Amino acid sequence: MRSMTGFGRCIMENDLFTQQWEIRSVNGKRLDIKWTLPPSVANLENRFDKMVRRHAARGRVTIDLNLQFLTSDPDLHFDKARARGMLASVAALAQERGDTLQPDYNALLSIPELWVSSAEDVDEDVVLTLEKGLALALEDWNESRETEGEALGHDLLARVLRLEQWTDILRERAPAIKEERAEALRERIMEELAVHNLGELAETRFLQEAVILLDRLDVTEELTRLTTHLERMRELFASDSDVGRRLDFTLQECFREITTCGNKVPDVQLSRLVVDYKNELEKCREQAQNLE
Repeated sequence: MRSMTGFGRCIMENDLFTQQWEIRSVNGKRLDIKWTLPPSVANLENRFDKMVRRHAARGRVTIDLNLQFLTSDPDLHFDKARARGMLASVAALAQERGDTLQPDYNALLSIPELWVSSAEDVDEDVVLTLEKGLALALEDWNESRETEGEALGHDLLARVLRLEQWTDILRERAPAIKEERAEALRERIMEELAVHNLGELAETRFLQEAVILLDRLDVTEELTRLTTHLERMRELFASDSDVGRRLDFTLQECFREITTCGNKVPDVQLSRLVVDYKNELEKCREQAQNLE
């Protein structure tokens, strides 16, 4: 299992340039990749994007590349025409408002659109070197995510073991509660029959209603499904794809079954156990939301 939260870095240097990749990620429902690339290699984003998507399925991923050429970068130049147009537009706006414009030329350094490559394609050797650096950064990133994913897996397993113990308590206690309710109901029916001197037909009708009511106290099916869901969670811990989504779905089913059990079994002690059960499921859900 992998967490969606992680960090990876790679620094490489050759005779032409130094590259530094940094990858940061947090949890997210879908895969959302944000790139910060130097203008000279901005046209490689789609190619790099395919590499990342082979390693990730969900999460918000931010990838930065710091590229420093040891000599001048011959393919990069400043788009003066576009800069003039931008400054002229801002100057016109300032004039309309009666303000004085003092351009900050240093700010132009941080506008990627003004720094363009004069070559349509980057040299393939450069691309391969950059891909190697990105691959190493992705490897480092995956290692950090797997480490955290392993920790999350141990925590989830401990919680599932606790839930299985509580399920056994429910399975042992629920029939006894049903019998207690049945006995109390039988005594109550006899009292009413005696008080009102009702006949055999009325007694039969009362007993039929009692059977229907007692059937509603039976949680055998819910506990069976709950046990199946917990076993499914154990299986998912050993899976290596789409664990987070499948765990989230399984936990929703667990919530549904334990809620039904709580509604069916009117017992103070078991009601408290059901509340604890739901709290533990919620903690499992919070952890599962960090898994890819």
